[in-house]
Amino acid sequence: MATPLTTGRPWHVILVFAVPLLLGNVVQQAYQIADAMVVGRVLGVDALASVGATGSFLFLLLGFAWGMTSGFAIPTAQAFGADDARAVRRSVAAGAILTGAASVVITAVAPLLTEPTLRLLRTPAELLPQATTFAVVSFLGGSTMMFFNYLAAILRAIGDSRTPLVYLVASCVLNILLVLGAVPGLGLGVGGAALATVVSQGSAVALCLLHVRRRVPTLHVHREDWRVSRGELRRHLQLGLPMGFQASIIAIGILAVQVRLNDLGADAVAAYTTATRVDNFTMAFLGSMGIATSMYAAQNLGARLPDRIRSGVRQSVGITAAGSAVLGALVALAGPALVRLFVGPGEETVVGMAAYFLRVNGSLYVVLGALFVLRGALQGLGYTSVPTITGALELACRVLAAVALGAVWGYEGVVWGNPLAWIAALAVLIPAYLRAHRHLDGRRPVGALGVVPPHAPPAVVVVGESSDGGVLLDAIEPEETTDDVSSCVVTPTHR
Repeated sequence: MATPLTTGRPWHVILVFAVPLLLGNVVQQAYQIADAMVVGRVLGVDALASVGATGSFLFLLLGFAWGMTSGFAIPTAQAFGADDARAVRRSVAAGAILTGAASVVITAVAPLLTEPTLRLLRTPAELLPQATTFAVVSFLGGSTMMFFNYLAAILRAIGDSRTPLVYLVASCVLNILLVLGAVPGLGLGVGGAALATVVSQGSAVALCLLHVRRRVPTLHVHREDWRVSRGELRRHLQLGLPMGFQASIIAIGILAVQVRLNDLGADAVAAYTTATRVDNFTMAFLGSMGIATSMYAAQNLGARLPDRIRSGVRQSVGITAAGSAVLGALVALAGPALVRLFVGPGEETVVGMAAYFLRVNGSLYVVLGALFVLRGALQGLGYTSVPTITGALELACRVLAAVALGAVWGYEGVVWGNPLAWIAALAVLIPAYLRAHRHLDGRRPVGALGVVPPHAPPAVVVVGESSDGGVLLDAIEPEETTDDVSSCVVTPTHR
């Protein structure tokens, strides 16, 4: 159900919106955990390490697609906040066209790059065959992930975070059943685990489409809405591509980590893979608050409510700080027990290495929580340069940890890449958000239609973005300015 985020107490609205996202993240991590538990316990540590060896490469391409499709929904949220029904529909159409084009490219190209890339990453020879199989099957079905993420993003853009949760739960239950049937039952190995995920995500896409058709008229695209202009596609790409590149930049850093881990051996790969799964599970709350803040900021920007944006972001930071402290303590205390769920008996070396990872990361979740909220707020406001810059900093820190610290201290040095990346990124995000905070009164939303209505005031804010990824809306008149970029902004019409 479409729900405006422009009324009610900010902290309450954001938290209520975030809860389904949190549950969805937990469920999603649960089925990834199910994959890992079945693969690790049925096929062994080498199979688990093979799946882990593909993680950074999969994230490089599929993470790019995820970030990009999320960016496509920002104009939708801003148009919904501005109560511009036509702009909402045309934004949905533009995003769908771009998502379809991207899915074709990834499905066609990524499988061909898989084995050469894994060899370039120095994947251990004993892991290469299974790693290649898992990645190729995942890429061949990558379009299901892309379209589910896009559908979930546009539903969240209109304030509905519950429906994607319902269909995600259904997908995850199906995934667990299929994994149990494909791996131990049919003996399909790691390829069966990847296939189970693809099929389950495909079912979620079908369910979401059926729901939108039956119950969400706001997102019903009319025939004329599909005739999108180059300007509309460009504006969506201006937000989507930087968010995708941001994910890819982070993934490149993870690739550097993967190379170092491969050099350190199968135990290091298995420990890092297992710890990352637990880490992702416990960080679901922080990520959910970041997405909720992004959609909240976007809708309220469309509704021209700057003071409400300021209070909402401030309250989100407070909520994540409290949650981060609790999560960090839980991970530090329960880390070894959680790791043992993924590996069989006699793997105490892997358990100890993974537990160290969790202690280090858990101690700095407070930093990561603030990072998620401030980054989400800037993205929702249409700024993408600073989030992309922070991604580059994270890349530098992870590469530094992998190359320099990993060479001196081995696995322990590599582990410190994440905390160093978070600290460096937050050091940039804080002053950037404070600057955006001061200029909220003059900021305008990104328009989907690319025209200025006749009743618009003479001073029209310009939107754009640069190669470093950020959209700034501080220029006057629809022409190129000294800001990062120069695309016209639509002043929304209320209907």
